[in-house]
Amino acid sequence: MRDLYKRLGISPAASDTEISAAIEACQHTALKAEASVVLGVKSRREEYDRLHALLCDIGRLRARLGLSHGQYWLDNAANDFSMSPDNDHSRHEALVHKVTQAVALHDTFLRWRRYAPWIVAGGFALITTATLAVGFVAG
Repeated sequence: MRDLYKRLGISPAASDTEISAAIEACQHTALKAEASVVLGVKSRREEYDRLHALLCDIGRLRARLGLSHGQYWLDNAANDFSMSPDNDHSRHEALVHKVTQAVALHDTFLRWRRYAPWIVAGGFALITTATLAVGFVAG
């Protein structure tokens, strides 16, 4: 779906007179006809505005996830709702952070793994000693 506002060079908040003027000034006949049918009727424009807002939200989400500007999106009508990549909230940084945490946890596990048999044996000995001591005191 094409972004009619973007193609006509107007804001989604444009007035009816601005939209009519942009449609009249449009040189592309197919775009002019589509814009007249969709934006020229109030009920259709309201429905288009809801859909337009949704598609803009999806474009922002794709940009946040780093999915914008893939080879299959370029030079296509689908590119109308693409946003520039959002490097402030890059998914790459979050993934690097998670991998770093996983590596640190794995390293800790490897350090403590060699002590596991001794910890289990010591725990068993402690429990056995405590049980025997309680038995002697009680008996």
